[in-house]
Amino acid sequence: MKTIGARLAICYVLASTATFAALFLAGRYIIESHAIRALDLLNQSEFEHIRAGVAALGAKPPEAALRQRVDALTSDNLELFFTEIYGPAGSVVFRSPALRALDMTPSPSLQAFNVHVDGFGELRAGKFALGPYTAVVATSKRHVRDVMSGYEHTFYGLLLVMIAVSSVIGYGFGRMALRPLRLIQDTAVRIHSDNLSERIPVSSARDEISDLARLLNQMFDRLEESFHQIRRFTAEASHELKTPLTLVRLQAEKLVVDGQLTPAQEHAVQVQLKELTHLNRIIEDLLFLSRADARAITLDLRPQDPEPFLQGFAQDAHVLAEYREQRFFLTHHGSGLVAIEPKWIRQILLNLLSNALAASPTGCRVTLRSTLMNQCWQVRLEDEGPGVPADQRGRIFERFVRVNRPGSEDKGTGLGLAICRSLVELHGGRIFAEAGPGGRGLSMVFEIPAATATNNAGPTAAALHATGAA
Repeated sequence: MKTIGARLAICYVLASTATFAALFLAGRYIIESHAIRALDLLNQSEFEHIRAGVAALGAKPPEAALRQRVDALTSDNLELFFTEIYGPAGSVVFRSPALRALDMTPSPSLQAFNVHVDGFGELRAGKFALGPYTAVVATSKRHVRDVMSGYEHTFYGLLLVMIAVSSVIGYGFGRMALRPLRLIQDTAVRIHSDNLSERIPVSSARDEISDLARLLNQMFDRLEESFHQIRRFTAEASHELKTPLTLVRLQAEKLVVDGQLTPAQEHAVQVQLKELTHLNRIIEDLLFLSRADARAITLDLRPQDPEPFLQGFAQDAHVLAEYREQRFFLTHHGSGLVAIEPKWIRQILLNLLSNALAASPTGCRVTLRSTLMNQCWQVRLEDEGPGVPADQRGRIFERFVRVNRPGSEDKGTGLGLAICRSLVELHGGRIFAEAGPGGRGLSMVFEIPAATATNNAGPTAAALHATGAA
């Protein structure tokens, strides 16, 4: 069973059913004992009636007179009682006509006992002393069996009702008992890196769940403080590094402009300038990510048709692909509106396009496929490069994770895809990577909810391509 609530409900049903069954067995034993005790009293009452009737015959009445007197006394109760009287030698002095030749042999040690007689079933008998004679008076246990059978049928009916009722009560009990845990779960799900200030409500009760909520809130306090410290450090360190790096760059450029360096020294300074440029890019990207994580970037989202925007981007993409002797294609299907801010979507596409062009060999094609339908705008950028192993596709959106591309001179900052993910999430969407068509290359996909989207009878397609050198 998957949920604790279901397990609690089942345990409650089992415990209730077991308790009910135990009470039934105890009740059955008590009721049956009282019913048999009532039969014993009834047998004793019949014997007292017989003894009172034969008292006039003396202490040792003759067998013939005793037989005649007992026959007269029991003639009115032939269907209720079965009577036998044994002489001192064990011979039968009197037997109820209904018994015919069947004996109810008395127990040598018990005053009340059960005896089975063919044709009558089980009887409840009592053994009594009647002077020198022994009297056995019995009555059928059929009525007791009928009562107990009705009791059992009632139990089975009540058992079904008990299971149904206890299931409902157990389900409600489980939900009530787990309500604080669901509240903790719902609150924990809402707490993200951009919403670390929310806390779990804690009741005034001093129980285990309240203690758990307090411990989790203390943990969230520590996490929030850690996140804030990391963000402050990243933002402040990046900001503080900009000024000294700018001064170092200016001094290096001044050395080159002065022209007093030897060729070897000038080459070393040029390498320094290149690394300073790369370091500045990292700092700018870190500052941007810090603002994105802190939700300090405000988007001006306006519903618009993405097709004109993509047509404008395709012109620049065509130039970039042609410069690398590659080809670029754009296709767009569907119509509708998407709430986006074009400058940030353009930055996402440029980052993805730069990676795709760098990963693809000369003469290959890079395809941008846009689809707007089912209330979703999906953009897919496909390259023909070596691709990325499936177990590494999820990590490429983390900071400072680089994918090695043979022959590529641009080592990048390792922050481009992290920036893309932040921008897509600011638009309320998601971004992921998967294998390209036919398992070749890599497809970078991002999806953004559409404001309105309708499917056309036929696709609207636009294609631009660069014919670069083969």
